[in-house]
Amino acid sequence: MPKQATEMLKGILEGMVLAILAGTATHGSEITAWLRDQGFTDIAEGTVYALLVRVEQRGLVDVEKVPSEKGPPRKVYSLNADGREYLDEFWKTWGFLAERLEQLREGGR
Repeated sequence: MPKQATEMLKGILEGMVLAILAGTATHGSEITAWLRDQGFTDIAEGTVYALLVRVEQRGLVDVEKVPSEKGPPRKVYSLNADGREYLDEFWKTWGFLAERLEQLREGGR
């Protein structure tokens, strides 16, 4: 992934992860796998886990430990009411930015 794309992704990765969790409760490795399947091949699993720790500390997700066949219990994350509110704000901001960027691309100010 080009450096410019990597830098842009850093700014929106949190919103992307919350959007994934809005659809289904899941754990970090599944989120990483989904992102990689979508073409974000440079995303490290550690990046996603660090982000999940931050959104958990901010109270945007609920966490449940579920048994794992491969070792210790896994943390499964789901978006809670505060997370949904935050995600709604993310989409509003994204829409605003996308409209303005499109105007600029078309030559408007």
